[in-house]
Amino acid sequence: MSDFAIAAPTPVSIPVAGDGRFPVRRVYCIGRNYAAHAVEMGHDPDREPPFFFQKNPDNLDPSGEFPYPPKTSDVHHEAELAVALKSGGTNISVGDALSHVFGYAPALDMTRRDLQGEAKKMGRPWEIGKAFERSAPIGPLQPVSSVGHPDSGRIVLKVNGETRQEGDLNQMIWKVPEMIAYLSDYFELASGDVILSGTPAGVGPVQRGDALEVTVEGLEPLRVTVV
Repeated sequence: MSDFAIAAPTPVSIPVAGDGRFPVRRVYCIGRNYAAHAVEMGHDPDREPPFFFQKNPDNLDPSGEFPYPPKTSDVHHEAELAVALKSGGTNISVGDALSHVFGYAPALDMTRRDLQGEAKKMGRPWEIGKAFERSAPIGPLQPVSSVGHPDSGRIVLKVNGETRQEGDLNQMIWKVPEMIAYLSDYFELASGDVILSGTPAGVGPVQRGDALEVTVEGLEPLRVTVV
């Protein structure tokens, strides 16, 4: 007999390449982590302290379809490298940070840009623009044992075969170990946490019927259709 007052929700998980599933606990997203993207969004790319926002665990979607969301007419693509943790803690050092990583995957931080823009103007949180249903398409998670720790290599997003975003992982202002260490100073990280590590320049709108492809050098690509 269950002690829950209502039926418990299904645990959120994403597929691991080859076999198994990765249970998701939290999703942290860093903002403006590539200098060229910071400039295109109207900000100074100097290395100021990082900032993070969150998506919900069940926003991660490996289905290959992105339903165009309601209450918006300006949804943007943002190609990212997802970092999945197998362990965590507090006050993690930069030198020890990568020992907590389980694996990596290409992902998208889909954004209702018009709603995010309104929230920015009013000094309000971004969740209405960022944390809506299925707003984080993600590819198969590939373990460190198979792909190592990618710290350089091309990250590219194509829409209907046309390149829209292109950068290199080495252009991140805050590298993966630094993000993990910084977050652990403010939160207790744990197994199942996922970090979306920022997007290069070239973000832009999508339309129903668009075919998106995110490639991160060394990882299996993510292919998504807007429906």
